[in-house]
Amino acid sequence: MYHTMLMSGPPGSGKSMLAARLPSILPALSPRELLEVSMIASIAGELSDGRLSDRRPFRAPHHSASMAAMVGGGHKARPGEVSLAHRGILFLDEFPEFAPAVLDSLRQPLEGGECVIARANHRVTYPARFQLVAAMNPCRCGMAGEPGHVCARGARCVSDYQARISGPLMDRIDLRVEVPAVTAFDLMQPAPAETSATVRARVTAARERQSRRFAALDLPPDTLNAQMPAALVETVAALDAAGARLLREAAEQMKFSARAYHRILKVARTLADLAGADEVGRPHLAEAIAYRAVTERRQNAA
Repeated sequence: MYHTMLMSGPPGSGKSMLAARLPSILPALSPRELLEVSMIASIAGELSDGRLSDRRPFRAPHHSASMAAMVGGGHKARPGEVSLAHRGILFLDEFPEFAPAVLDSLRQPLEGGECVIARANHRVTYPARFQLVAAMNPCRCGMAGEPGHVCARGARCVSDYQARISGPLMDRIDLRVEVPAVTAFDLMQPAPAETSATVRARVTAARERQSRRFAALDLPPDTLNAQMPAALVETVAALDAAGARLLREAAEQMKFSARAYHRILKVARTLADLAGADEVGRPHLAEAIAYRAVTERRQNAA
């Protein structure tokens, strides 16, 4: 399990480009992870000429993908996209265009980190610890909320389109990011930017902090904040009085589920690690809540 992310914005705002760049800021695969990824690719027949790479997988299936293609199956119970993305990224562009049953089939691997394929004569379990990154337009016409645009269907264009994503699946999305349209004027303006290597170093340092923390708690050293047991969340991501009050007020206003409550704390802990902070501060918690609140449906998960 990794922190899941959903980017929402009009066509051409750069959602797919941003997703494709994510592997460049992630740490290289460890020898153990490389072996896991290579074994899955070999079973699926996708290990070209036996060549191995320490680059994390990036899978981007088309929105017409079937459930068998997504979670695995077929006559020989081959691994699907969720397993081929193990230790890497599964990018789902045009998120609401996937069949609802296919999207909901992601819920079990997202929670358990594995995919179980059961057949009459055998049962196969493949690892599926991936980061789900999805992208979508805000509505079917893609321009809801853009200045100067008026949709003929009004609010229904937004509500009907976003309703294609079930509440239980949306409840499992940690980071909900609005990606605004980029104008030609924006492209003409020079802007300061970090290199991928700089960001990758910060991500690597944050993961090393997590490794030391969880090793001290007798958990596997490759455990990430998003994977920590619920019993440890309030200890590892302990809040001061001001932070606890902020989270309580946000939970009451936005009707967070128990899952959302724990996921917000996990994201806040990760933000603190990226900032090199030992404690989860109010700014980290506020940012985690803000990511959650962008498209919060304010409904309880089933």
